Amino acid sequence: MSSKKLLAILLTILTLLIGIIFILTILLRFNNEQPTSSNPTNDSLLSNKSKISLGGADPVTMDPHLAGDASSAQYIVEIFGGLVTITPEMEIVLDLAQSLEVSEDGLIYTFILRDDIYFHSGRKVTANDVKWSFERAASPQLNSNTSLTYLRDIVGFIERRYGQADEILGIKVINDKSISIQIDKPKAYFLAKLSYPTAFVLDKNQIELNPRNWTRKPNGTGPYKLSEWKLGERIILEVNNRYHLGVGSVQVIDYQLSGGSILTRFENGEVDIAGIGKDDIDRVRDPSEPLNKLYRQSNNFMTSYIGLNNTKAPFDDVFVRQAFASSIDISKITNITFKKMMEQATGVLPPGMYGYDPSKKTFEYDPELARELLAKSKYGSANNLPPIVFSDIGAGAEGSTDTQAYIEQWKQNLGVSVTLRQTDFATFLSDLDNNALQMYGIGWIMDYPDPENILDIKFHSQSTENNENYSNAIVDELLENARSETDPDKRAKLYQDAEKIIVREASWIPTYYSPLHYVVSEKITKWIEPAMIVPKLRFVEIAE
Repeated sequence: MSSKKLLAILLTILTLLIGIIFILTILLRFNNEQPTSSNPTNDSLLSNKSKISLGGADPVTMDPHLAGDASSAQYIVEIFGGLVTITPEMEIVLDLAQSLEVSEDGLIYTFILRDDIYFHSGRKVTANDVKWSFERAASPQLNSNTSLTYLRDIVGFIERRYGQADEILGIKVINDKSISIQIDKPKAYFLAKLSYPTAFVLDKNQIELNPRNWTRKPNGTGPYKLSEWKLGERIILEVNNRYHLGVGSVQVIDYQLSGGSILTRFENGEVDIAGIGKDDIDRVRDPSEPLNKLYRQSNNFMTSYIGLNNTKAPFDDVFVRQAFASSIDISKITNITFKKMMEQATGVLPPGMYGYDPSKKTFEYDPELARELLAKSKYGSANNLPPIVFSDIGAGAEGSTDTQAYIEQWKQNLGVSVTLRQTDFATFLSDLDNNALQMYGIGWIMDYPDPENILDIKFHSQSTENNENYSNAIVDELLENARSETDPDKRAKLYQDAEKIIVREASWIPTYYSPLHYVVSEKITKWIEPAMIVPKLRFVEIAE
């Protein structure tokens, strides 16, 4: 063999070796960036005595920067974290940050990070991770309407979001442990906004190495790690043993995503918590029933409503909207259909919320007035109305009991035939975001305990979450003044004044406030059910 051939062979072998080493290095790096845990499907983990089983559903997304729904948020808040968080007592406290200084003018928030904050993989979190996460949330490539809604107060966020800048001007990394955030105006609620998932810190290394599938086993900083996710079957969370705010005593949370009646599964010992529906409430309320001693009820910052798209006929006319609001007997539905499990809504803000006004602002049931309002509209009568479609979440021909009652009452009291359209949750949300719905039933769960989170976000004319396309210059002014008002009483009054106008113009028809009804297994000695979705699993305690 000639020396030239030998040299060529050696060079070829060397090139192959270098390629193999490179691939192994990448794989090793990727492995090291993944959450480490024992195999979640083995018997020792699932039979662990410090385990609880819950019912659940597949999330719409596990990406915090995109999530805007409760089914996703219940997992996300346990797996990820941000600079601040909300306690079960509804207090805003520091999370990844150990200290915070706010400038005298209320515009610059300077955070100092804790020394003991790590991703689940073991990599330490730095200020650069925080900045990168905000930059990702704002990126035009991600195209997140959620981040635009919750983080637009940050100077330069909007410019970054629409591709007019390469970075967010108002976020500065001072050093590895320090970062400052500048907002456009002083706002009492800004810190609370940072507790929402779109402000959570993500692992740049993991996402860049696995951009398509990183959410299948995300590398967060939260109190629990995602160990297993089998679509339609189960989600298993395993405790993060180095969590900086305190390690949970329950090591494994087993969410079961399939099965029959949740209460039947509870009685069979398959799950440890079960929500109670109207078909079972009488039995659970009966003192002679064994389930009665396990029954609990708690407040929930949620308002259910019928949304009316103000840019789609016939709901582009305020008299039509008011007519529909006046022609349904919500009190009868709450008392009889829902057996007093729900409370009739008196406005937009739920009870217990700062700024809540207990006086009734919603329309009384008055079919005669409803017909008069319809006659005053530009349509004149039911005969001149275009086809109306009520969109709802679910499947089946009839829809939920309350939806059936609405449709029947509109027919009886107004002579209007409304067609029901049902879809799955993901399709419903997509249609809502794309302004494709005319009339629909849904609820708004508060994301942080401030009226801005519902009144400003849902009703300001420029809000991306204003799905009803409601627009009122006076309401806009009230909401904008409330943003920077520092006196709590004056600020509450501004929101209350805006709420009265919003309800009277019937962009929403508020229907119910929804207290939670559920049973808790005797093996759980401490269970907390906060009024909003916040990290709660690390506070659970079970009998040894």
